[in-house]
Amino acid sequence: MGKRRLDDSQPGWRTAETMPQRRGVQIEAYRASAPAVEAHDPHAFDVAKLVADTIRERLPEARVEHVGSTAVPGCAGKGIVDLVMLYANGDLARARETLDELGFQRQQVRDPFPEDRPMRVGALMCDGQLFLVHVHVVSESALEAKELLAFRDALRADPVLRQAYVMRKREILASGVDDSLDYCYAKGNFIEETLRRIGAREHHHPQ
Repeated sequence: MGKRRLDDSQPGWRTAETMPQRRGVQIEAYRASAPAVEAHDPHAFDVAKLVADTIRERLPEARVEHVGSTAVPGCAGKGIVDLVMLYANGDLARARETLDELGFQRQQVRDPFPEDRPMRVGALMCDGQLFLVHVHVVSESALEAKELLAFRDALRADPVLRQAYVMRKREILASGVDDSLDYCYAKGNFIEETLRRIGAREHHHPQ
């Protein structure tokens, strides 16, 4: 699940009293959660805006977009707030440093994104719930940046596609997948086929 009620008795959580104090938004320590398909929570938009605004306060030239299922009204999913931080050529180090200074953390998983295409993680309180946040750091000229936005926009525009995507997620969980990385990999074919169908990714024909 991407959102949790804050419970100080749970090991692994660090609250405002134990995290370093920062002006403005308080980024909490991240804690991985099992994959799930939960109803969309509109508060995710508030969390995304707050984090994006905070990043831009530190790095005004950065473009920050809300992507993933929480960026699509009515799209059920894990509830993790996914953002993509788009940086200009030569600004990767500054982008990473900005997130690190805000309190975002490196991934602690078996197959993390590389540091030349990093992802930072954290969590943020909103209306009594702790939302998990992923910030993907991607070059603004990369094909991946265009694909992330194209897939989001396609889900927003097409309720049939949105329903099919949620159904595919439920099928993956019903098959017994309970690892977050395996769950993400299992969604890959659906995403790739959608990108090809809408013209955001080229078809690759066998030679």
